[in-house]
Amino acid sequence: MSGLASRLRYWLKHCRAPNCRRRSRLADGEGSSEEAERVRRQYRESEQRFRALLESLPKVAVQGYDRHRRVIYWNEASTHLYGHTAEEAFGQTLEELIIPDIMRDDVIAAHRAWVEEGREIPADELELRHRSGKLVPVFSHHVMLNEHTDEPLMFCIDVDLSEQKQARRELDFARRFDRLTHLPNREFFEEQLDEALRDTTAQGRLLVLVFLDIDRFVDINDALGYQEGDRLLLQLAARLGQQLRVSDLMCRVSGDEFLVAFSGVTHERDIPRRVLKVQEALRAPFALRETSRKLTACLGVSVFPTNGESAAELIRCADVAKNRAKLEGRGQVVYFDQRLHDELLYQHRLIDRLELAVERGELMLHYQPQVAPASGQVENLEALLRWYPADGPPISPAEFIPLAERSGLIHRIGDWVMEEACRQRAAWRQAGLALGRIDINFSGSQLNSPDLFARLDACLARFALGPRDIGLELTENVLIDADQRVLEGLQRLYHRGFRIAIDDFGTGYSSLSYLKHFPVTALKVDRAFVRDAPNQPKDRAIMEAAVFIGHRLGLEVVAEGVENVEQLDLIREMHCDLVQGFYFFAPMAAAEVERLLAGVSASPSGLSS
Repeated sequence: MSGLASRLRYWLKHCRAPNCRRRSRLADGEGSSEEAERVRRQYRESEQRFRALLESLPKVAVQGYDRHRRVIYWNEASTHLYGHTAEEAFGQTLEELIIPDIMRDDVIAAHRAWVEEGREIPADELELRHRSGKLVPVFSHHVMLNEHTDEPLMFCIDVDLSEQKQARRELDFARRFDRLTHLPNREFFEEQLDEALRDTTAQGRLLVLVFLDIDRFVDINDALGYQEGDRLLLQLAARLGQQLRVSDLMCRVSGDEFLVAFSGVTHERDIPRRVLKVQEALRAPFALRETSRKLTACLGVSVFPTNGESAAELIRCADVAKNRAKLEGRGQVVYFDQRLHDELLYQHRLIDRLELAVERGELMLHYQPQVAPASGQVENLEALLRWYPADGPPISPAEFIPLAERSGLIHRIGDWVMEEACRQRAAWRQAGLALGRIDINFSGSQLNSPDLFARLDACLARFALGPRDIGLELTENVLIDADQRVLEGLQRLYHRGFRIAIDDFGTGYSSLSYLKHFPVTALKVDRAFVRDAPNQPKDRAIMEAAVFIGHRLGLEVVAEGVENVEQLDLIREMHCDLVQGFYFFAPMAAAEVERLLAGVSASPSGLSS
């Protein structure tokens, strides 16, 4: 804009004004008539070129004003910009025509200061008045001609900034607001929340922040499409907005996450009522194009000033609580406390240590025998993962395996388990030790890996093992959640003769229909039923039913967690095929298994007492 203004300044001063002065001298009798005619022709040509220049700039409005600020020139672009035709504009003053009332006195004073004192009007962004009354954003540059004469002329060069201003507004909106819901985004929300916290502090009150994460929203997008997912998000945003007061805040954090802040809370007993408002927004089904859908969401709650004194602290605490709520199941609400934070830090450090554990050789497999209940003979082994850190005590699988699942380390660790179990099975076979299978546990995350079955086949091939050497154990929840690709892979293993067992049977969905549809060969009845079956009729009935159904379906039935003779007697009475538990053998290292299988120390724990 400054370059354009400079070129126009040059044209105005050097192409038009000099000819005006020369024409004046000729009019006073200077020079010959031929010279006068030549100069008049040059002046007309210069004037035409000047006017052509001004009219060829469709987005540059140029107006000329005399010393009283009356219009003497008005190009077509000025008409487009301000709505007045040249005929309507001629003779009107600048301040009456396009200057807003609030600027009028300043404009008049600035023009007088230039004419009388030589103080130029600086170029600037202004909002000038359209004929309709609306304000038009322009960049305005001013040029004064004949400023030292009695007839000074001021030309205003205005460049329309409407498109730039609109683009700037759109950019500012995109920077601060969510495109879909038009709610503030996280960055802008954090600014608003910090301001709200200052007001809350001045009032001596509390502020409640709720972090909402829709449960399994990805399933809705996958099943119904992103358009229906967006429709649902818009409805949820509208419902949440209806629960808010003017002083409350809300934002969309990401795809299926929202933050809601309730300010001005007077008492701690009012906090649950605020959280309930968020839950109420989820109660009714959400109407979609061809169906309706019930939603649940996990909520994490933090409170100012107890859990933090800044927006960033409160959001982090609510996020930690929300993540814990997700671990506990759908629709859960968790309030942040310091214990959660400390536990989170501990888990992060544990994940870092677990990542190094494979490289440092801190992981190992223990093996628990599966025994024939009548004879006590070892038939098979279950491989169980153990972690013995070099710099501390052993860490329970119940603690580190869920972390491995959440962090994705389970794939790397699972591959190590497959490799080690296959290597050990091949070594015992080469040593001539009598043994059936080694069963390996597989998680849902592992099964979802697209090349798991190919890696398993490759591992078996490296050690020349087959279906009689290695078996698979899966929980019933894993089978229920398995997609078609996983089920087809399991079917292929099943038809090749691999043993596929449902582990912890009775603790998951426990839908008997999957027993006839899924490729399983064995049931492992959970220790919870075995433990109480001798004294609890209901547990005994469940065990009897599981054994009966398993046998009628041609499945092998294994009782887990057998720890005393009463439990063993009951297992024998029910004709379970195999027993696994401390009554016979605890999980043991590979060296102990070798001694057991070689008959060096073959007495099981229960029989030696």
